[in-house]
Amino acid sequence: MVELLRTISDLRARLSAIRRNGAAIGLVPTMGALHAGHGRLLEKAVTDGGFVVASIFVNPTQFHREDDFQSYPRDLATDLAFCERRNVDAAFVPDADEMYAGEPLTSVVVSGLTEHLCGPQRPGHFEGVATVVTKLLNIVQPDRAYFGEKDRQQLVVIRRVVKDLDIPVEIVGVPTVREPDGLALSSRNQLLSSEERQAATVLYRAIRKAEELVQAGETCPGEVMKQGLAVFESEPSARVEYFEVVDPEQLQPVDEIKAPVLIAGAAHLGATRLIDNILVEARE
Repeated sequence: MVELLRTISDLRARLSAIRRNGAAIGLVPTMGALHAGHGRLLEKAVTDGGFVVASIFVNPTQFHREDDFQSYPRDLATDLAFCERRNVDAAFVPDADEMYAGEPLTSVVVSGLTEHLCGPQRPGHFEGVATVVTKLLNIVQPDRAYFGEKDRQQLVVIRRVVKDLDIPVEIVGVPTVREPDGLALSSRNQLLSSEERQAATVLYRAIRKAEELVQAGETCPGEVMKQGLAVFESEPSARVEYFEVVDPEQLQPVDEIKAPVLIAGAAHLGATRLIDNILVEARE
């Protein structure tokens, strides 16, 4: 039975006993609404061994729209059963008052890495993510923490936080899990109507088109983006937020494709925002 812990003090007491027994600790931070993508993170953590903690917390500070926060899917009983089936040892499920006792005066800001891709359209998002993840890493003090590569910008930001603040944890990136038609698994997918779900694959198809061009030897980012964006013409219901070719570590646009690049995009289907990316090796 997965152990449910709701307070920081209870979690720390439990983990203190685990450490005394010499076991490693793995952390999988989530906002709930768990799906097979989260399952891959949890399975990786369990396979790596030790005591596995899944945190379930819909973090209000990373939403810049209140309606987006309120509409985020929540189903704790289903999430706990999901963790149980994957042999997770404990679920840390704090409320907002537990995580943010009073008005916080401290936050974690990562400059540079948040200026492109999702950053401009989601003010405060990465500050909220970096802050809550830093808090979770300090609370749990895990040996390893697991994040999905679907949220590549988040993964790059968190790795930089850990490096810059000398947090002693290994950040493990886990490959994106996809539906058979290529759509990246996301908690937000369940918000799509049936028509929007059918149209949603256009984002993956556009990224794959761009990937094919790079693998075929195209070195001009502008041409890659142009042809990728052309794919969206087949789905007029999809509104493109961004579609870019960037350096995978600095997340800055590149002038020429002569090293690995990240092809990343975001699109809106109705009221639902989806993101996706693929890391591509340049042709030698």
